Amino acid sequence: MAEQRARKGADSGADHDARPYVPHTDDLDELSRAAASCRGCPLHAAATQTVFGAGPRRARVVLVGEQPGDREDREGEPFVGPAGALLRRALAAAGLDESAVYFTNAVKHFKFTVPETGKRRIHKAPSLREMTACRPWLVAELASIRPELVVALGATAGRALFGGSFRVGDHRGLLEPLPADDGAEGEQVLPDARVLVTVHPSAVLRARDRDSAYRGLVADLRVAARALAD
Repeated sequence: MAEQRARKGADSGADHDARPYVPHTDDLDELSRAAASCRGCPLHAAATQTVFGAGPRRARVVLVGEQPGDREDREGEPFVGPAGALLRRALAAAGLDESAVYFTNAVKHFKFTVPETGKRRIHKAPSLREMTACRPWLVAELASIRPELVVALGATAGRALFGGSFRVGDHRGLLEPLPADDGAEGEQVLPDARVLVTVHPSAVLRARDRDSAYRGLVADLRVAARALAD
């Protein structure tokens, strides 16, 4: 069924968003297989592969980043590069069990540029249009997993959840209701879930005072840990 929907989207000249490619299922494996054929935005053309989320099917926490990086694009797994290593260290420091966490991104394909003077692929932030096009995959993941808490890592993840006017500084470190996303029958998909906003671990790696930025990330994640313990 997913393949039929994907072919239909491709035949109709899709490239508007991911909806024609998202199967009506709460099976993460089926969603992941369908995402591999997604052509909902132009980013698929240059990327090595779709990088879907990874983690337990009934995770209590879903961490949402921006997009795959160079290493993630090559290996097909989210958060396996330097930012992922830092994030895992911060989770442990905050008292969050990584085995209860599902890792994903707002955008499932790597967006990059290649300078004329070199071969190294340079990360380029996804546009609002690209994030919006990919959003149906994130909604499907959340509806399947039904987490207690969603952690938005940075501005792109925040916009995917709160909308285009989102600013990290307005929400950072606060536990808030997860904005509604109505299901096919009009019901709210995750009426009891909450969301916490913090910075993306790559921002910590770029920070002038990396130690201070790392402590801030850990402090935010400790808010998530306390929320799960309550």
